[in-house]
Amino acid sequence: MFVAWRDLRFARGRFVLIGSVVALITVLVGFLAGLTGGLAAQNVSAVLALPGDRLVLQQPSDGQPSFADSRIGREALAGWRASAGVDEVVPVGIVQGRAVRAAADGTDASGTGAAGSAAGAAGSAADADGAAVGVALFGLPASTGSDGVAALAPRSADEVGLSAGAAHDLGVRAGDHLTIAGTTFEVATVGGDAWYSHTPVVAMTPEAWSTADQRLGGDGDPTVLAVSGDPDWASVAERTHTSAATPLSSLTALETFRSEVGSLGLMIAMLFGVSALVVGAFFTVWTMQRSGDVAVLKALGASTPSLVRDALGQALVVLVVGIGVGTAAVVGLGTLAGGALPFLLSPLTTLVPGVVMALLGLAGAAVALRTVTAADPLTALGSNR
Repeated sequence: MFVAWRDLRFARGRFVLIGSVVALITVLVGFLAGLTGGLAAQNVSAVLALPGDRLVLQQPSDGQPSFADSRIGREALAGWRASAGVDEVVPVGIVQGRAVRAAADGTDASGTGAAGSAAGAAGSAADADGAAVGVALFGLPASTGSDGVAALAPRSADEVGLSAGAAHDLGVRAGDHLTIAGTTFEVATVGGDAWYSHTPVVAMTPEAWSTADQRLGGDGDPTVLAVSGDPDWASVAERTHTSAATPLSSLTALETFRSEVGSLGLMIAMLFGVSALVVGAFFTVWTMQRSGDVAVLKALGASTPSLVRDALGQALVVLVVGIGVGTAAVVGLGTLAGGALPFLLSPLTTLVPGVVMALLGLAGAAVALRTVTAADPLTALGSNR
């Protein structure tokens, strides 16, 4: 590394330029990764927080299961509950709806009685000020657990539990009232963040959810079963005409998740490829410029492996500094943007992209080592003159 350190010291401008480009690419990749993670969390966090080992959806005769179309009938529910190895089956209803803040006397913000609002029953309740908020209505019993969406589940049919996003958008807190599908509910609890298809979650009892679903045009049957235990998953699923998958695997049943994460993931992969090409191009130019110096070092007895280690070590120093600066910028910008954008700061969106950038950068620098390995000592000694 002796030659590498001297080169870094006396050619500061060149390596500041390379490091700046690496830092900018790291900011771009890291910010896009954080945005992808934030958007994914706003799409599926409520699904991942459901209780149970597997999520059971209706299996259509043709095509893939879908949260939007799944309806679990009584026979399928009874089949899972009666199967050997099943410890618990929790029916969960999911439907998109709208909610509006209501006054304590049961009227919404526009002064319309909640019970008499036909528009509310149609799922389009809105006041004159446009205070209606799109929400994801989850119906599940309160006894299913104290974590995730289950922690929001109320114990009374005239109560609801709100995620932090729903409470913020509606401007309500525990003890306030809101109107959903023509019925007024009291806010029992306000919990953490829970999202489904980019809408905040409102938890209801199964009975209240079934009524709301029917008013919104559904049949009141649950959407998914959260099953705990160790049955023969494939056999029971085939017998009940359903599909059983882990919460993570079941995310493919959300159409918006597949399209959104797929496109953003492709952009991140392309940025990784660009980073390898850019870093490789920089170090190719650098090795070409110092080919004479490398030939002299070989003529003086330096081995090719030592020169390769020197070149890769120099590339690693530049990459570590550039990626470090870029990652710090991502953390700072992500912290500032977290309140306005769905941005996720985690090792998966900061450290992992940085490590991948370093590996791809070293790969790009390794491609540029042909000038080092092929440098001719005789050229440096003037044999061509």
